[in-house]
Amino acid sequence: MADQAKVVAAQRIEDARYWAAPRLESAAQGFEAQVAPKVSSMLSAAARRIDPTPARSRRWPMLMLLTGVAVGAMGYMFYRRNAQQWTEHMKDSASDASRWVGEKADRTAESANRMATEVSNKAENTSRKMS
Repeated sequence: MADQAKVVAAQRIEDARYWAAPRLESAAQGFEAQVAPKVSSMLSAAARRIDPTPARSRRWPMLMLLTGVAVGAMGYMFYRRNAQQWTEHMKDSASDASRWVGEKADRTAESANRMATEVSNKAENTSRKMS
């Protein structure tokens, strides 16, 4: 009985290891992805605070910020100008398209009227021949 209990216990321990191994691996990856970067950034910030060397000049970041704002303003002006030109072009294209559609519709209506007249004439001729 003791030997059988030992075998069952060994099997249960092995099953538990199969169950726990992927979960421990997942937990380790989660810790690496979530907690480790926060701890690292906290330690880096503490190191910067206690570093005795003077801080760098803030002139470059301000210059980059002003350059970015200037480039953004120029881009916005170009965008507005191109948008207005595009709008005018689309108005012209839309009027051309509506004129083309109108002409096409007129031609189709004329063609349909012609065909209807021809069918009507053929029907009348056939009716006369039968009478």
